[in-house]
Amino acid sequence: MKEIVDAIVSTEATPDDYAALPLPDSYRGIAVRKTDIGMFDGLDSGVKDPRKSLQLMDVPVPELGPGEALVAVMASSVNYNTVWTSIFEPMPTFGFLERYGKLSDLARRHDLPYHVIGSDLAGVVLRTGPGVNAWNPGDEVVAHCLSVELESSDGHNDTMLDPEQRIWGFETNFGGLAELALVKSNQLMPKPRHLSWEEAAAPGLVNSTAYRQLVSRNGAGMKQGDNVLIWGASGGLGSYATQFALAGGANPVCVVSSPQKAEICRRMGAGAIIDRSAEDYKFWKDEHTQDPREWKRFGKRIRELTGGEDVDIVFEHPGRETFGASVYVTRKGGTIVTCASTSGYHHEYDNRYLWMSLKRIVGSHFANYREAWEANRLVAKGKIHPTLSKVYSLEETGQAAYDVHRNLHQGKVGVLALAPREGLGVRDREMREKHIDAINLFRTPPRT
Repeated sequence: MKEIVDAIVSTEATPDDYAALPLPDSYRGIAVRKTDIGMFDGLDSGVKDPRKSLQLMDVPVPELGPGEALVAVMASSVNYNTVWTSIFEPMPTFGFLERYGKLSDLARRHDLPYHVIGSDLAGVVLRTGPGVNAWNPGDEVVAHCLSVELESSDGHNDTMLDPEQRIWGFETNFGGLAELALVKSNQLMPKPRHLSWEEAAAPGLVNSTAYRQLVSRNGAGMKQGDNVLIWGASGGLGSYATQFALAGGANPVCVVSSPQKAEICRRMGAGAIIDRSAEDYKFWKDEHTQDPREWKRFGKRIRELTGGEDVDIVFEHPGRETFGASVYVTRKGGTIVTCASTSGYHHEYDNRYLWMSLKRIVGSHFANYREAWEANRLVAKGKIHPTLSKVYSLEETGQAAYDVHRNLHQGKVGVLALAPREGLGVRDREMREKHIDAINLFRTPPRT
């Protein structure tokens, strides 16, 4: 690995140099093991500890197939699917790998007794398989996490509708929380030149997800002047939704859980902020019964912040805990766009407030190829910025996932893989200087 890292850090290696670099027989990756599936049986989700299940393993380098690329991973990041994988919820990911393995001889590589995870990366292409023409060894890239086969017509208008659509590093093996990663070449996108490796790895999954969910015609189709309620507005997903709302001329109503998170939203430029902990909203009387009076109190508070208007769009991802309130507070004819369900998948709401007010619930999942590319393009242009708050080493990934599981973080939590330290990989210093305050917004202390 040292030769690979030296070539990347030197910035002088040519494509031929990269192509000539010998590949190791194995690499280090963060994985869960099939033998550990039952380790948390009987425990509530909240007390399951990713530090116990996530293992730093030495694993063989996978065979490179047609249309694929092997990438040296300089940095990655933690997403909520990292947490789900680590606690084996809502189901162990080995079922995904087994089903994928039945698709073809090539896919069988993914069905292993270990699962190298991670759905983000920033790094350098080392090798490409047959049929890859757009990318070459030495290209600096980020990867989106959509893996599709596109053998069915269903996915050709919207690649997310492909019957074999999967999330790389969650429903496939050889993910980005590792020194090397295997991706389909059409997952690759140019690395933003003004960002470091760890900053460039941070937007990926959440930025593309927020773009489809909020901006795309496949999601809410946000327009100028819309009031947009954003749950967890300083978190990994919400921090990008807040930026998209502000950049698109909408009015974000940011819901957070602490004064510190409220301050982050103010620094992003949001003016309408609700600290749900300080205002003590309790949408559930008990495990089985919601409290419509709290929905009404919440709606009243929103109208105080919007000049008497209800929200046009609700950016939903907590799920069970908040969904009833989300449906209630949306304006007549408005849209609740939902993904993830981090507080639970079984949503309950009063259908009278949906049906009689002609509201829409739209399901949204990651992003198609074009949406991911457009979302990355906005980062490369300095219109949307990484929300990286803290960076861990690969060895510390369990702690990073623990922090996300316990909601101890803000924005995105990064992980260094092959990068020997933070701050490397910046190619456009002039552009970086222009946006340095926005790049550092979530960092304490700020980086240069």
